[in-house]
Amino acid sequence: MNAVESVRQWVETVVVGLNLCPFAKHELLNNRVRFCLSEAISQPQLLSDLRTELELLNKKESIETTLLIHPLVLEDFYEYNQFLNDAEFLVLELKLEGIYQIASFHPHYQFAGSEPDDIENYSNRSPYPMLHLIREKSLEQAIKNYPDTEKIPQQNIKTLSSIGLKGIKNLL
Repeated sequence: MNAVESVRQWVETVVVGLNLCPFAKHELLNNRVRFCLSEAISQPQLLSDLRTELELLNKKESIETTLLIHPLVLEDFYEYNQFLNDAEFLVLELKLEGIYQIASFHPHYQFAGSEPDDIENYSNRSPYPMLHLIREKSLEQAIKNYPDTEKIPQQNIKTLSSIGLKGIKNLL
């Protein structure tokens, strides 16, 4: 299974299947999620691919969101986490702040103050490192139409806890 197929299966099984993101199912079913594989082997190459994807989103309203999968670069979570600053700077440089935001997913994702195997980390763990490019206007609309969005993280932890660490690792 290639990286795109693996991520698509993860989205269907984990993100949508467990309802970790209540907004994802609609866009996935309507084929408005772009799964883009970056062949970048360096951070500058990945930034270039990120620029290309942001520009594409700006041109194509039919794409709601993009998962920029980059399996060959930033495999180390701490390097990946530092790179997010560069990614955010690129959004500012392109004058796209408030139009797009970047969510982060990584196989070794770890929230600050948590232990590596704490269950909450698995809400942001993915088969490969990737950047999730989200249209802020659409996100705001989805939040407006969804009750109690502030409860989503706690519900995710509850869902993941009910499956258990071993079960979650098997899903990934």
